[in-house]
Amino acid sequence: MTLLHTTRVRRRRLGVAAAAAGLLATLLTAGPAAATPDPGDTPAKGTISSEQAAEARSAIKSGEIPGVDEIVHSDNIEHLANIPKDALKGTNSDLAFQGTYAFSGNYDGFRIFDISNPKAPKTVAQVLCPGSQNDISVSGNLLFLSTDSSRSDNSCSSTTQPATEKSSWEGMKIFDISDKSNPRYVAAVETACGSHTHTIVPERRNVYVYVSSYSPNATFPDCQPPHDGISVIKVPRKSPEKSAIVNFPVLFPGEGPDGGGNPGSPTNPGVSKTTGCHDITVLPSKDLAAGACMGDGILFDIEDPEQPKVIDRVQDNVNFAFWHSATFNQKANKVVFTDELGGGGAATCNAEIGPNRGADGIYDIVGKGDRRKLVFRSYFKIDRPQAPTEVCVAHNGSIIPVKGRDLMVQAWYQGGVSVWDFTDSSKPKEIGYFERGPVTLAQVTTAGPWSAYYYNGYIYSNDIAKGLDVLKINDRRTDPAKRVRLDELNVQTQPDYFDRE
Repeated sequence: MTLLHTTRVRRRRLGVAAAAAGLLATLLTAGPAAATPDPGDTPAKGTISSEQAAEARSAIKSGEIPGVDEIVHSDNIEHLANIPKDALKGTNSDLAFQGTYAFSGNYDGFRIFDISNPKAPKTVAQVLCPGSQNDISVSGNLLFLSTDSSRSDNSCSSTTQPATEKSSWEGMKIFDISDKSNPRYVAAVETACGSHTHTIVPERRNVYVYVSSYSPNATFPDCQPPHDGISVIKVPRKSPEKSAIVNFPVLFPGEGPDGGGNPGSPTNPGVSKTTGCHDITVLPSKDLAAGACMGDGILFDIEDPEQPKVIDRVQDNVNFAFWHSATFNQKANKVVFTDELGGGGAATCNAEIGPNRGADGIYDIVGKGDRRKLVFRSYFKIDRPQAPTEVCVAHNGSIIPVKGRDLMVQAWYQGGVSVWDFTDSSKPKEIGYFERGPVTLAQVTTAGPWSAYYYNGYIYSNDIAKGLDVLKINDRRTDPAKRVRLDELNVQTQPDYFDRE
């Protein structure tokens, strides 16, 4: 374990740091094709000008941004531990939790940590199973892993293979984790266009898996346009080898080869064309789900998990480029949608981009039943500017469970970890943060927290480059959450926290 020294710098205002003007000009005029979400197997890299590098060095010297790899944080955040990457060298991705274990996705496979002592997590197992994303969830003795890169077969020893070949494989892998030190690969289900992310809807006998995937192509035999829906997999807990797709509900019905989602550019310049969903969050206690679907945000009913039904759909063709993820508040009367401007490959936390683009969108849910509507209230974006080499983007986060408040912790890649309050939907505000300075000042680099989640009194952050971080927040506004305990947490399957106290 490596416990890194923590320091503080003074609060900075958005607008102090330099903007990566040349990179962003290319990014924002290229249209949806530039908004490829999440880093690929090779992290994003790009050059900056000597003037931009000089401005970044000046900002570091003045204390306006942290130095290279320097750790800074607000007074109410403690950095307890960092566990660097080990056998799995790929991009770290999502996190899931069960009891005293944390499960960390990595583009090369997944890692299991014993977090019974959050100050000193220990590695229990590392499983090599390449397949980009490796989005991860757990339920009982089962672990689910998404593969969103074209592979030669469904094994963990597969190699890359073009999606134009019919024999190529992408989809869901399922492991038995009854022995945490020795996970067993037990089943696989191929899904159209792979599985970029997935969301589980657990039941007593079965687990339903909603598979989000997108970007079809007429040259891909297993990923044909318009692909305006999601794959629904039914997994029998006692016989996971019998897992199978039971439905492919179309969420964006429409005639023609492009379906009925957001058409993107040139109709809506700079907005991603909707060809599926990026991520879905379900709230089983309320039979609700929210989908972040490229150019659209949707609210749908999952009372029948095999037949999800869309209730409302919204677009933001002014400030949102790519609807990335969704989070409900505990009362299920709000949804936070994130915009992955630049697809996780550009520096977007700066004055040139501003506070409304590449931000979170906060929506109230008004009305009842099938007449419920998503009503926009405001944007939230971190106001701590980043160096022009730092890929910064709104990414995965979770609710911090406090009655009477809407609090959230969220990852922002090299923007770090932000804790913020959206109790007043129209006036969100940051109340704490943790971040590292740029990885380098030589080139644009993908790094920083992919996921930042609150679990049983602590914040766990999966840093793309640096490994697992454990944080603790000490603040009167968040302290009541320390009493809430869960047996299991998959953030995209939001629990009813207070029924479990």
